[in-house]
Amino acid sequence: MKQENQAAIHPLAQFAAQLQWSDMPAPVQRRAEDLWVDWFGSVLAGCRARPVASITRFALSQGPAQGQAAGPSEVIGHGATSSPMMAALANAAASHVAEQDDVHNGAVFHPAAVVFPPALAVAQALGASGAQLMAACVAGYEVGIRVGEFLGRSHYKIFHTTATAGTLAAAAAVGRLLELTPAQMQHAFGSAGTQSAGLWEFLRTAADSKQLHTAHAAAAGLMAAYLAKDGFTGAQDIFTGPQGMAAGMSQDANPARLTDGLGTRWATAETSFKWHASCRHTHPAADALLQVMREHGLQPADIAQVTCHVHQGAIDVLGPVVSPTTVHQSKFSMGTVLALAARFGHAGLTEFDEQFLAPDTVALRERVRMVLDPEVDAAYPQRWIGKVTVQTTDGRTLHGRVDEPKGDPGNTLTREEITAKALRLAAYGGAVPAAQAEAAVQRLWQVQEWPRTQHLLG
Repeated sequence: MKQENQAAIHPLAQFAAQLQWSDMPAPVQRRAEDLWVDWFGSVLAGCRARPVASITRFALSQGPAQGQAAGPSEVIGHGATSSPMMAALANAAASHVAEQDDVHNGAVFHPAAVVFPPALAVAQALGASGAQLMAACVAGYEVGIRVGEFLGRSHYKIFHTTATAGTLAAAAAVGRLLELTPAQMQHAFGSAGTQSAGLWEFLRTAADSKQLHTAHAAAAGLMAAYLAKDGFTGAQDIFTGPQGMAAGMSQDANPARLTDGLGTRWATAETSFKWHASCRHTHPAADALLQVMREHGLQPADIAQVTCHVHQGAIDVLGPVVSPTTVHQSKFSMGTVLALAARFGHAGLTEFDEQFLAPDTVALRERVRMVLDPEVDAAYPQRWIGKVTVQTTDGRTLHGRVDEPKGDPGNTLTREEITAKALRLAAYGGAVPAAQAEAAVQRLWQVQEWPRTQHLLG
């Protein structure tokens, strides 16, 4: 590869190429470990889901034949291995189906689903240490979150940011493991950015595309990094060039967000965990409704109507889902999520599976509406405020407000809660025995001490 002018290297590429585990403050390292264990539960919960099974069958058919030369990278929950790219494809699809994977509020981006799968697959292939793996994953989080923030609110209205920014996040994580130079990392960004894709239209018809989005982002980002290592060149100004990402995918892109606080502001530590098994846009209102019900001793039958005061992003994503026909589509229905939360105290995986079309759920779903709230919209996406107005059957008007939904950094999960959540998700998925899942989770907590990244499930 020809020598690049160092002044032309984007600071984000420089940062991602040079990040070390030891560069991060201890609290950031601990949060990265928390996110890692949390992600594992989502993979096990989703690995046998129908759309994931389809993508996994495709991945295994395209990788090396099973046997002694089956490939170095683990396809989690399937007792199979494949090439890094195919394992990343399958595991990324599994990561995003249960709607329990993490989210960064400001970027409206789910990093775990597109960062951990390609990084793990490559680390297993290379024999990288646990510290090297985690440094690469933090590089992916920091890049992907900043790209999501850079692309702005207008981007998210049409594009699924996890699919678009996620391609660059995957490239950054894999590029760090491959020890790309800053110039090579910039080429990887260019090749990843030109492959960024993912549109929200699938929600209207309950299509399976969301799993394809994360699968493609992980695999395309991985490919971009490997190509850059081999001398393949990519656009040098993929972010702000006249025909780059901002020009084609945003109306409010802010290039300053790409370099905001690099090395001092750790966006990884700002990432939230998901408590309810649904789209994050539903969580603030669900928590606010539960607050009202607790404070006033309400039962679902006491609720005549719920008005959710929301930001425009919630209306854009949830608004098209009026009468959900599948479990996954119901997780993007504000009425369904609030109905399940009201009936059971939370909107969990089992509740969705068994109750999303139950008559009591549908009846309450029809009594929920969304309205745009100026305060909530102005705070978004940095803050996701939950506000509801509840009309009761006896004529009262009650108000609820939650400034930080459960799982946000200021209302985060303890390690005990993360472990319990991961094991609960593993049990739901049913892909591995409980003892095996528990042993794996205990090993995952020790990742920074691993001399070599091996298979998570043995």
